[in-house]
Amino acid sequence: MLKKAIGSFFIISFFLLFVLSFAGTAQLWKKTVTPTEWWNEKIDIHGVYMQKNSQFLDKNGEVFEEAYLTERRKYLPYKDIPIDVIHAFISVEDQSFFEHRGVDIRGIGRALLTNIENQSIQQGGSTITQQLARNLYLSNEKNYERKLKELIIAYKLESQYSKEEILEFYINKIYFQNGVYGIEAASQFYFGKQTNELTLAEIAFLTAIPNNPTIYNPLTNMEQTKKRQQHILKNMLENNYISEEEYNRAIVENINLNIKKPIHRFPDYTDYVYREFKALIAEKEGFKKQLQNASTPEAKKHIEKQLKKRVNEWLYEKGVRIHTNLDPKLQTHAVQTVKRILSNKNIEAAVVIIDHENGTIPAVVAGKNFQRNTLNYAYQVYRQPGSAIKPLLVFAPYIEKTGASPSQIINAGRFCKGSFCPKNYGNASYGNVTIEKAFTASINTAAVRLMNAVGIQESFQYLKPFRFEKVGKNDRNLASAIGGFTYGVSPSELTKAYTTFAADGTYRPSYAIQKVTDLNGKTLFEWNQKETKVWSKETNEKLRYLLHKTVTSGTARRAYFSSAYIGGKTGTTNDIKDLWFVGLTEDATIGVWIGDKNGKSIAQYESDRPHLRIWKEIAQAY
Repeated sequence: MLKKAIGSFFIISFFLLFVLSFAGTAQLWKKTVTPTEWWNEKIDIHGVYMQKNSQFLDKNGEVFEEAYLTERRKYLPYKDIPIDVIHAFISVEDQSFFEHRGVDIRGIGRALLTNIENQSIQQGGSTITQQLARNLYLSNEKNYERKLKELIIAYKLESQYSKEEILEFYINKIYFQNGVYGIEAASQFYFGKQTNELTLAEIAFLTAIPNNPTIYNPLTNMEQTKKRQQHILKNMLENNYISEEEYNRAIVENINLNIKKPIHRFPDYTDYVYREFKALIAEKEGFKKQLQNASTPEAKKHIEKQLKKRVNEWLYEKGVRIHTNLDPKLQTHAVQTVKRILSNKNIEAAVVIIDHENGTIPAVVAGKNFQRNTLNYAYQVYRQPGSAIKPLLVFAPYIEKTGASPSQIINAGRFCKGSFCPKNYGNASYGNVTIEKAFTASINTAAVRLMNAVGIQESFQYLKPFRFEKVGKNDRNLASAIGGFTYGVSPSELTKAYTTFAADGTYRPSYAIQKVTDLNGKTLFEWNQKETKVWSKETNEKLRYLLHKTVTSGTARRAYFSSAYIGGKTGTTNDIKDLWFVGLTEDATIGVWIGDKNGKSIAQYESDRPHLRIWKEIAQAY
């Protein structure tokens, strides 16, 4: 009896403190809320904030990446929340939800009686609105001031939002343990299905977790979760939300978890999309122009910081769907091909594939064993392009300016200008040769002589539409005719540039992203498809012929296979530190780069032509 009396004393004390807290709220209301000083300073009641995750979708509309920071959530509008979910939460958390204005005195009384009966504080009397107020704006710290603020905020929430909106916020905000927030994310994590596919038993099971996510964590305390599930089902029955038949069926149903971890597939492509999304935001929201006009490194750094913040807002707070051109089957094939052909652990590779029909990027290989947040060889690595730059910087400008045909004779003999005396592969010497021979055999002396004839400045004008990021004024010299740049180009840049040969001499940038929509499907951002005429259709036809001859009888013969059209150009740098091949079929442009991760020579692998083998296997599968 003494134990029961002591227990009742503490529970009644709890109730009295709660009432005093409510009474104290009135005083706080008079002192601080009437002039709205505390309120306006601390709470933006018009902006209910919660992190919303983003999704990356492939060309088929399937999710291949879920982007989130700390809260894994899939926001569910009220109209899509099953009625059993609403009834389950109301029956166990706040039975008078639709009657009260944020604070339920009768609910406090019911909680008091239940607690006295069970000789413990099993119910605390907080309404759903109070819980939402705490989750949105306050900490879980238990003190007098926090409770008063919770009551005030709950009241204001009720005056600002409808009951349906409050329920929507609450059901999407609450924590379901294991990094999961909101009922939809919980349903997919624990059962591998959407909320509208859950059974009544599964709904009650999930509803049990938020009351105390640690105690009712299904992964560690399944029995505890089951006990609370049964309590919820009983409450639903007593409140006439379910029939006795539904109750009996749900109470005996086995709960089989099907844990579905976050989706993180195709890291090579995903990383490329992150980078492209940042560029898209920079262009659409003015950061790109700001960066171009930045007068100091400090100013540029500040703008970069603001851009990063804005990108994070879209990805991790507002939530977007990024619709991409990813072809999962092609991506998998490309990655596996690189791994199989390149067995040496120090050899790295990058592959970029661009579809001709719509100028999209369906696959990217960022490295032989690429992991997220590591160096992406497709766009972050700049290497000397060697002879792979010649079609863009030398032969197209020369043919465009002179109208020369592939059969025209040119001088490929020794050439020197000042101290610059280029050598040919294997120190070979040539006399007069056709343009076709100079191109397909990749004769350096001929290429330098042609660029000298066109003029360095005029030749470089043809590179401007491609916007090679690291190609600058210091590169405007004859050495660039054979790929001798200060920094070089990325595989992504060079592959994009080569698509000009598939478009009658017109360049159109290629993208991985189709469009970006909000979570309701409204289009937010799309790339502007700007086209630039780089050289004439006649010049382009001649270059396509030369590229084709390079594959059939020149330096890229190992890449040949029977196709409606096939052409390309190899590139080899000094000491054979880099091997390039960018080639075209009727359907796609594919760029392949291979090199040592430490920048050492890979001469011992050159004879095996790994870059051509990789290209051929991927092109044949396209």
